[in-house]
Amino acid sequence: MDPYVIQMNSNSNLPSVLDVHVNIGGRSSLPGKMKGRKARWSVKPSDMSNKTFNPIRAIVDSMKVKPNPNKTMIALSIGDPTVFGNLPTDPEVTQAMKDALDSGKYNGYAPSIGYLSSREEIASYYHRPEAPLEAKDVILTSGCSQAIELCLAVLANPGQNILVPRPGFSLYRTLAESMGIEVKLYNLLPEKSWEIDLKQLESLIDEKTACLIVNNPSNPCGSVFSKSHLQKILAVAAKQCVPILADEIYGDMVFSDSKFEPLATLSSNVPILSCGGLAKRWLVPGWRLGWILIHDRRDIFGNEIRDGLVKLSQRILGPCTIVQGALKSILHRTPQEFYHNTLSFLKSNADLCYGALAAIPGLQPVRPSGAMYLMVGIEMEHFPEFENDVEFTERLVAEQSVHCLPATCFEYPNFFRVVITVPKVMMLEACSRIQEFCELHYHCAEGSQEECDK
Repeated sequence: MDPYVIQMNSNSNLPSVLDVHVNIGGRSSLPGKMKGRKARWSVKPSDMSNKTFNPIRAIVDSMKVKPNPNKTMIALSIGDPTVFGNLPTDPEVTQAMKDALDSGKYNGYAPSIGYLSSREEIASYYHRPEAPLEAKDVILTSGCSQAIELCLAVLANPGQNILVPRPGFSLYRTLAESMGIEVKLYNLLPEKSWEIDLKQLESLIDEKTACLIVNNPSNPCGSVFSKSHLQKILAVAAKQCVPILADEIYGDMVFSDSKFEPLATLSSNVPILSCGGLAKRWLVPGWRLGWILIHDRRDIFGNEIRDGLVKLSQRILGPCTIVQGALKSILHRTPQEFYHNTLSFLKSNADLCYGALAAIPGLQPVRPSGAMYLMVGIEMEHFPEFENDVEFTERLVAEQSVHCLPATCFEYPNFFRVVITVPKVMMLEACSRIQEFCELHYHCAEGSQEECDK
C-alpha cells in the first residue's frame, strides 16, 4: 500500500513532503528495517524510579516480626491523625466540602496553580505586615508533599546539594535523590530541644548548595524553634546566600507554652519558599491540598523561579478543585475552639507520654513543644541484647504489640518516634507496655551497679 502523503507549506528548513507510513494488516510500509536493532522485549524501570527510595518503607517492610497475639496492637508509628477516629475535623470543614460539591461549580479543570479566588484566600489568611502576600505569591499543590517536590525541582539541578535536618522527615531525601540531587545532613541537638548545630550546618555549605530545608515545627522531633534561633538560622542563610525551603506544615500546631514564628516574618533579605497545607492543622491529610508561599521581597528569585514553579505545576494540572472550592469556608468558618481543642488534646497526650517514659530507666524522651510527635532516646548500653533501635522496636512489637518507628528511619539511630494522636487510654496502655518491656530487658551498664541498686 502506498504511504499517505501530507503536503507541507514550503519552508527552507523543512522538507517539502512528509511521508507518514502506516502499518496495515501487519505489514510495515517503512522503506527499510532499522539498522543495528534486533527486535526484542526489553522493558526496564527508569533511572529515576531506581533512585527513588523511602527509608521508612524499606525499614518497616523489612521488619518480619509478628505482634503478640495476646495483646491488641497499638500503632504509635503512623503520622495520620485520623487513624483512630478520635480527632475528626470540624463539622464546618466537612460542610464546606459538601457545599462545594453540591454547587456543581468545581467539577472542571482549574488553572494548574489553583483558582485565583482560592489563592487570594490563602494570601489573605497568611499575609503578615512583615511578610506580605498576594495571590501571585501562592501556588496551590496536591498536598504539602508536592509543594516540597516542586520547590526542590525549581531550586536544584542534578549534581547540586541541599541541606536537610538530621533527624528529619524522610521524604526530603526520597525526593531529592530521585532527581539526582545530593543530600547533606545537618545536625539537630537533642540536649538543646533539637536546635540546629549552626556551626556544623554552615560547614556543609559549598558552591553547589541549592537550598536549606528548615522544618519548624518538626517531624519527627515535635520541637518548635524560638524566634532568636530562627534569626540565627536566617543569618547563616543570608551570609552564605542560600535560599530556604521552609516546611511549615505544622505551623500554628504549637502548645500553649510556645509560639510559632513564620520564618518569612523574620527576614526581608533571605528568599523563602514556605510550604504548608490543610493536612495536619485541619486534620484532613487525605484531601491533598497544599501550597507554596513565595517570599521574595528583595526580588532575588525574580520571575524565573516564579515562572519555573508555574511550569512545574503544569505537569499534573493542580490539586482537587472541590477542596479549592471549599477553601474560603474552611479558612473563615472553622471555629477557634476546634484548633484549641486539638492542641489541648495533643499537649495532654504529650505530657502524659513524656512523663511516663521519662520515669523508665534506659529511656530519655525529649519533651516536645508542638506538632504530633516526640522522640525517645534509648540508652543502648542498658539493653545489650539489642544491636540498635530497629531491633529494639521490632522486639517491642513482638512482645508488647506496640509499634513505634525506629529513628533510623529519620537518620538518627538509637532513638524511636512516638505519635501522640492516639486516644488517651491507648497512650496510657502503650506507655505501660513500654515500661514492662524495658524493665524486662534493662541491664545495668558495667561499672554502674551502685546506680542500679538505688
